Amino acid sequence: MRFLVIPLINLLVLLRVLLGLPFRLLGARSRPAYVRFRLAGDPPYRERPRRSRLPLGLGGQGRPEPATVTSLESFREALELLAKDEKVKGILLVLEDLEVPPAKREVLEKLLGDFRAAGKRVVAWAVSVDNVGYQVMCAADEVLLSPAGRLDLVGFAAEATALGEGLGRIGIKAHFLRRGAYKTAPELFTHAHVSDIQRQTLESFLDERYVDLVDGVARGRRRTPEEVRAWIDAGPYSAKRAMAGGLIDGTCDEADLPARLGGGKQEEEDEDDEGVEPMPMYRARLPWPPVRWRPLRPRPRLGVVPVSGMIVPGKGTPGRTAGSDTVVKALRAAGRNRRVKAVVLYVASPGGSAVASEIMLEAVQRVAKKKPVIAFVDQVAASGGYMAALGAREIWATQHSVVGSIGVFSGKFDTSELMEKLGVHRTLITRGETAGIYSSSRGFTEHERALMELEMEETYQAFLEHVAKARGRTTAEIHALGEGRVYSGTRALGVGLVDKVGGFEEACRHAMALAKVPAGRFELRTYGGGDRGFSLLKLLLGNAWAGVYAFCPTAWSLLGFKGGERFE
Repeated sequence: MRFLVIPLINLLVLLRVLLGLPFRLLGARSRPAYVRFRLAGDPPYRERPRRSRLPLGLGGQGRPEPATVTSLESFREALELLAKDEKVKGILLVLEDLEVPPAKREVLEKLLGDFRAAGKRVVAWAVSVDNVGYQVMCAADEVLLSPAGRLDLVGFAAEATALGEGLGRIGIKAHFLRRGAYKTAPELFTHAHVSDIQRQTLESFLDERYVDLVDGVARGRRRTPEEVRAWIDAGPYSAKRAMAGGLIDGTCDEADLPARLGGGKQEEEDEDDEGVEPMPMYRARLPWPPVRWRPLRPRPRLGVVPVSGMIVPGKGTPGRTAGSDTVVKALRAAGRNRRVKAVVLYVASPGGSAVASEIMLEAVQRVAKKKPVIAFVDQVAASGGYMAALGAREIWATQHSVVGSIGVFSGKFDTSELMEKLGVHRTLITRGETAGIYSSSRGFTEHERALMELEMEETYQAFLEHVAKARGRTTAEIHALGEGRVYSGTRALGVGLVDKVGGFEEACRHAMALAKVPAGRFELRTYGGGDRGFSLLKLLLGNAWAGVYAFCPTAWSLLGFKGGERFE
């Protein structure tokens, strides 16, 4: 049936192209000298599907404006097409509230660098930008701001919180145990002040981000690192101060950008043509625009299974947590589908339930016996998130992602004092020495604490064994890297916790290569759901028992994590 339908569809596409040819030929001579792109929010790696369900990583409702970059894939394709057109001089890149993680920022910088290497010009303009936006702009030939604009080049900050004293004042006592001095998750509730270990962990990541910022700006603006550090210390800047200091090349209102680019009027009879148009208008003036023909044979498919957000048992909450049942079901579906030649486990999780994480690990291992599975860490795979990734054949991470935190903790809250203050009186009546172990009416007894410590030790040793087996090391070697320590992707590669530092597209191509699929186009299909947002306090308070958790809140405080990503 497909061999009958697909040729018919391609024939209709060809007829459409031919019918529009006269109109495109009329407009071909007036193709713009510059093409305008709007880079906003957090565009996904791949184009979103044409349906009502939106992918994670690309917010907003309704159809975006024509100039908006809707995915890094479509942006790459557009730049490659423009680079081959001799009539096109370059692009105008308008930045608006850009919020991409470091990995996507690096992809954008490379795309702009390749475009410039082809002899084209990149002009970047914005009203207001922060560190991330400015780093992207520094990859352009010319950096412009609105006269009323602002440049928030101020470096990086991470804010850690300690609630122990505050909880005590309102009558809540946090009873938590942990396995590993670097497992700082419980400190949020137990400590009155941020510990030295927590501070040192945050500082190590901030140091890496700061060096990356300095190097990127210095390279783009052709300045020394010393000069860039001085710029950062003197920020933030008004547009006027930024221009005076050499941080930008000039100021310009958005309405005046075409004239500044030299677009102007191209011909006397085309007085309204400003020479700067969005990509759809440019495509409409190509005599023979690129056409995606439907292949007679279905393209090989790469399955993407997200593990995004807090890991919890069961189905989880759609759009908020990664439930073990949901992830396992998605892995089974990807494993059964014959068109799926390989699977990428997209891990974006600081962990959560230790039991749920181990269930996910076993499901990943089962699929990996049938077809290649690559675990890709875009921003964070810590604690339970890292455990789930261990079942893959290889683990890939981006340079500044957060990896590791091999450790566990457990505990509960004693709210008896708060209830007393509120005039709420509860009486705990039990049969059995440990029947009240999960109750919030009191803390742990010595016997209960010993049992909890025993369970944590068992869970920690199992965690070490999983990592040791997956990474080809001994448990003693992994223990030296564990106890809650966290690493950037680069440092994780150095100590052997990941196999490769690279980008999402590289990981996808590698997974298909392991499946012996010839290089070329392949389809991405998402199995399962993603996450947006979390609450550690809600997770802990929402359980009626003192569970064992493999979780790393440091990842969230460092990354300002907002969720995973959906791929189609």
